[in-house]
Amino acid sequence: MGEGPKGAADVREPTVVAAGYFDTYSVVGLLAVVGVLFVAVAFGAGRLLRPVVPTPEKLLTYECGVDPVGEGWAHTQVRYYVYAFLYVIFAVDSIFLFPWATVFAAPGYGATTLVEMFVFLGFLAVGLLYAYKKGVLAWT
Repeated sequence: MGEGPKGAADVREPTVVAAGYFDTYSVVGLLAVVGVLFVAVAFGAGRLLRPVVPTPEKLLTYECGVDPVGEGWAHTQVRYYVYAFLYVIFAVDSIFLFPWATVFAAPGYGATTLVEMFVFLGFLAVGLLYAYKKGVLAWT
């Protein structure tokens, strides 16, 4: 870098910063390539080592060892999807709680993160109350 006035801030060149930035992504890329190769080798080895003896019984579609009888269509209760949706909402809630707990312990962030989390939990409580009032949580 050139000499500047005394006390001037030392500024790094953009190419040096970019090179260090992309070095971290090269590790991620290398790990992704190793993962893809591991899966490809495992599938290739499985294909080479397994016995291939197709029989009519093996080619038959079945569910849990029971031969298919009747139509392929079945009625499904919608409430099971609602339970799954509620589970996803609370799983997302737990994803937000762990980072909040780590930031809450950092100095200077305590009151702000506490208020933000209670606002977030308030929205979840309103959603849960709405589901309860609609009778979604009643198992019938």
